[in-house]
Amino acid sequence: MTVTPAISAYAPPAGDRPAHRDPDVLRWLGAYASSAIGDNIYYVALSWAAVQSGTPSQAGLVMAVSAVPRALLMLGGGVIADRFGPRRVLITSTGVRCAVVAAVAVLLLVSSPGLWLLGLLALVFGVVDAVLMPALGALPARITARGQLARVQGMRGMASRLANVLGAPLGGLGVALGGAAAAFGAAALLFAVALPLLTAVRMGRRPEQPSEEPAGQEPPARPTAARELRDGLRHIRRNPVLARLMVVIALSDLGFVGPLNVGLALLADERGWGAAGMGWVLAGFGAGAGTASLLLTIRGRVPRAGLVLSVTIAVGAAAVGALAFVPTVLAAVGVALAVGLLAGLSGALCGALMQTESDPAFVGRVTSVASLFSLGLAPLTFPVTGAAIALWGTGPVFAASAGVCALGGLAGLCSGALRHAELPR
Repeated sequence: MTVTPAISAYAPPAGDRPAHRDPDVLRWLGAYASSAIGDNIYYVALSWAAVQSGTPSQAGLVMAVSAVPRALLMLGGGVIADRFGPRRVLITSTGVRCAVVAAVAVLLLVSSPGLWLLGLLALVFGVVDAVLMPALGALPARITARGQLARVQGMRGMASRLANVLGAPLGGLGVALGGAAAAFGAAALLFAVALPLLTAVRMGRRPEQPSEEPAGQEPPARPTAARELRDGLRHIRRNPVLARLMVVIALSDLGFVGPLNVGLALLADERGWGAAGMGWVLAGFGAGAGTASLLLTIRGRVPRAGLVLSVTIAVGAAAVGALAFVPTVLAAVGVALAVGLLAGLSGALCGALMQTESDPAFVGRVTSVASLFSLGLAPLTFPVTGAAIALWGTGPVFAASAGVCALGGLAGLCSGALRHAELPR
C-alpha cells in the first residue's frame, strides 16, 4: 500500500521545543561533532601511516579500501537502522570504531605491523560506516518534531564545518607530537566522548512497520532483511517527492564531488596557484557552506523548499563550471564561496525533505539510498575525473561535470511534486 508522510507519533509536536533548545538534539549534535572531528583525525593518521609504510600507490589503495564495503553494504545498513533503531546502531558502531582504532594505536606503539593492519582497519571502518551513516541520518527524525528537521540539518552542517576546520590540524599535531599512534589514540578518545552523549539521548518509541493485515488478524512474522529492503525501495518509488529527490541527489553528487575533490587540486596546479591557493579556495567553499548552515539554523524553515532546492542546484552547477575559467585565486575564492553557499543550502534542504517525506518506519532505508549515491558511488568518479582532465583539460571536464549537476536541478524543476514540496511549520 502507499504510505504517505504523517506527523510522527513518537516525536514531540511541531513547535513544542525548538531544536537548538532541545537537550536530546544537543546531545546528538555533540556526539556527532565529536565523532566527526575524530573522523578527520583518523583520516590524517591513516594517510600518514600508509605513506610511511608503503609506496604512494599502496597508500592510495589503503585509503580507497573503505569505499568498497560502503558501496556494497550501505543499503543493508539502512535495514539495520530501521530494524534495531538508529540510536542503538549508532552506539554500537561508535563503540566498534573506538575499540578498533584504540587497538591499532596500541599496536603501532609496540610494533610495526605494516600495511596489512592499516588495510584491515580501513576495511573495518568501511563496514562500520555502511551501518553508521543510515542510522546517523535517521536519528534526528526520532528525537525532534518534523518542523525542526530543517534547523537540525543546519546545526549538523555547522558541526561538520567545525569538524573539518579542527580535525585535520589536530590530526597533524598528533602525528607531529607522537606519530600515527598518537593521532589514532586521539581519534579513539573523541569516539569515546560521543558514546555517553548518544547513550543519554532519549528517543521516542519505535514506529511500527506499515501493515496490510486486516484488523484483528495475527500480524505476520518479521520479514527477512531482503524483504525489508524491497519494502524500503518500494516506499521511495511510490512517493513522488522521494523518488525524484533520489534522482536529484544522484545527479548533483555525481557532477559535484569530482571537480571539488580531484579537479580543484589539478586546477590549482595548472594555474600555478599552489597548495596555498587551493587552500584559500577550499576555505571559501567552507565559509559559504557554513554560512548556509548558520542561516538555516537561525531561520529554521525555508518556504517552497522543493523549488529553492532545485534552483540552488541549477545555479550552483553554473558556479561549479565557472571555477575552471576564473583567472585569479581571489576570483576563484569568490566563486567557491557561492558554490559553498548554494551547495550547503541545497544539501540541508535535501536532508530535511528526505526525512519529512519518509514514513518513520523507513527513514533509515531512505537515508541509505541517498548515502549510497553520495558516499558510495560518487567517490568512484575521482579516478574518472583525473583521467578526463589529463586527456581534455580542466575547462571541458568542469563544464561537463557542471552539466551533470544542472541535470539534477532540472530534474527537480520538472517534477511538480518536488517543486511544490514544503517543509512543515
